[in-house]
Amino acid sequence: MDTGVIEGGLNVTLTIRLLMHGKEVGSIIGKKGESVKKMREESGARINISEGNCPERIITLAGPTNAIFKAFAMIIDKLEEDISSSMTNSTAASRPPVTLRLVVPASQCGSLIGKGGCKIKEIRESTGAQVQVAGDMLPNSTERAITIAGIPQSIIECVKQICVVMLESPPKGVTIPYRPKPSSSPVIFAGGQLTKLHQLAMQQTHFPITHGNTGFTGLDASPQTTSHELTIPNDLIGCIIGRQGAKINEIRQMSGAQIKIANPVEGSTDRQVTITGSAASISLAQYLINVRLSAETGGMGSS
Repeated sequence: MDTGVIEGGLNVTLTIRLLMHGKEVGSIIGKKGESVKKMREESGARINISEGNCPERIITLAGPTNAIFKAFAMIIDKLEEDISSSMTNSTAASRPPVTLRLVVPASQCGSLIGKGGCKIKEIRESTGAQVQVAGDMLPNSTERAITIAGIPQSIIECVKQICVVMLESPPKGVTIPYRPKPSSSPVIFAGGQLTKLHQLAMQQTHFPITHGNTGFTGLDASPQTTSHELTIPNDLIGCIIGRQGAKINEIRQMSGAQIKIANPVEGSTDRQVTITGSAASISLAQYLINVRLSAETGGMGSS
């Protein structure tokens, strides 16, 4: 596979999501954020770290390919450094490899594995890294984890090749991003219903999609119809509507809620959005709108 596309620094903008344990994240952030600040400055990549006192956190790298891989190499060096320092007082004879987990939309995993596993075998052989694509999706999401282990150079090479495949086969449909669960319960919009609506979102994918607000028939205990209003800046409304209304229709279908976007009001920089349906379908519609907005404003995890 020719990774010249990426090496040549063709100004493709990439987003890589890494799933890490809290301890590893602490080491990447560094004392008073020194370490991550240095990575941001030296690489030029945007590095977002998901909030929350979770045992796991998501690190999102976004930017042009050359900046991303610079940041990525710095993260791997840091993890390698941590392994070295933990080995100094250890009697273990063999040194553990650097292990990383990428989080990718499940809809892209097929291209990554290839027919009969040929693509992933090619990546393993040409990079020397061990690569494992999880069979199941991460909880309450439509993403899967890819575990990569090996020496820093082979991991970097392996991620480059994975990125080439992902650029060639973009994700299909709506991706519900994996969000690590905090140790304490999160207070989220729509009455803290996130875990419930995540479960509903996952159940919904196994049901034929219906129109109108019947999407959750039999799934929600309180089917009374209510409505909820949101205010969305004019310059972001486009990412929710999508080309010829494709995105808003997708959100309507997945959530089962009715969504009306008011016409622009002269002199106002915002648009009124009214969501009508059961409590669960409103929550899910809000969640999906939030995902679109987060993607548009610089990735998940940015506050």
